[in-house]
Amino acid sequence: MRSTVDRQITGKLQIAIVLTAVTLVAEIVGGFWSNSLALLSDAAHVFLDLFALLLSLAAVKLASIPPSERHTFGFHRSEVFASFINGLTVFIMAVGILYESWHRFSAPEQVKSLPMLVVAVIGLIMNLLAAKALHDHSHDDLNVKSAFLHVIGDAAASVGVIVGGIIIYFTGWFVLDALISAAIGLLILAGAGRLLRESVHILMEGTPVGLELNDVATAIRNIDGVKDIHHLNIWTVCSHIQSLSVHVDTISNNEDKRGMILYAIEHTLAERFHITHTTIQMECSTCSNGPVIKELNHQVRLVVDR
Repeated sequence: MRSTVDRQITGKLQIAIVLTAVTLVAEIVGGFWSNSLALLSDAAHVFLDLFALLLSLAAVKLASIPPSERHTFGFHRSEVFASFINGLTVFIMAVGILYESWHRFSAPEQVKSLPMLVVAVIGLIMNLLAAKALHDHSHDDLNVKSAFLHVIGDAAASVGVIVGGIIIYFTGWFVLDALISAAIGLLILAGAGRLLRESVHILMEGTPVGLELNDVATAIRNIDGVKDIHHLNIWTVCSHIQSLSVHVDTISNNEDKRGMILYAIEHTLAERFHITHTTIQMECSTCSNGPVIKELNHQVRLVVDR
């Protein structure tokens, strides 16, 4: 069942990637043709979205590659490295856009508004078709939802370019092209900054964003049979895999009861926090201080003393 869903998601993502790639090429060509910095800025934004779609597709593909002796987590972490490199590249690109828009604001250049408008409309249509392709799976798959939101954001940017093109066509106010490009540049800068922050956080093995360590600790402690926990660590392997390791102090040393406690912990972590990759060490501090253990330790000390 899951493989069928993955194939459907892969097909939808591939459609969105093709449509977004067409938009990218059209806006780059149209941007140079019309001398519109706003179109070229939107092309940079489309590039960011295209990379996000490629990452989403890569996440589905990487999930199907089994771990090996050399890569026990598989190749999931490569997604994070790609995000970091992309975020750094687009950040530099956004700075360049803002620099150029400042120069054009000081000395506006003539823009061919009609080609600018036509290309922006084509971009909007492509974005809406891509959004339609992703919409069905955007409610139940976080990976697809992220890609869907990227496409919607680019559609909104295309609307801004269209409005700007209409105003320029009727008024000849070319400085608006610089203003629109600056707005898109700031949008790209924010997206690139967020991408860099999130990828660095994962590479530094920080606690997953949106997950409170205390909430997880409390949930485990509230499970019947758990006395306390320590050495709790939670980190992210990639955008859709969260890992946890913890030492759990139980009130019983009975193997059957500890097995039930372990099952309850794993079920709680999966259902409430979507954590399915766990390493849980079961301990019993009370048992080690009991009379039987104390007597055994006493006998061992006597043997050693002799």
